[in-house]
Amino acid sequence: MKSLLKKFETTMVAAAFAEEGEFETARQIMKEDTVRTTDRPAKRDQQRPAARKELRVG
Repeated sequence: MKSLLKKFETTMVAAAFAEEGEFETARQIMKEDTVRTTDRPAKRDQQRPAARKELRVG
């Protein structure tokens, strides 16, 4: 959902530039949106944390 909202925001920003005649800027904004990468690992690379050890008083 978050990525959908980000894509919509980027598209609207590019549309605003295009409306003002800044077509090259609009193209650059749209191109940056497709090139971006993230530092986060892919979901398949993530490992689940180990189960917590049960602590007992006694």
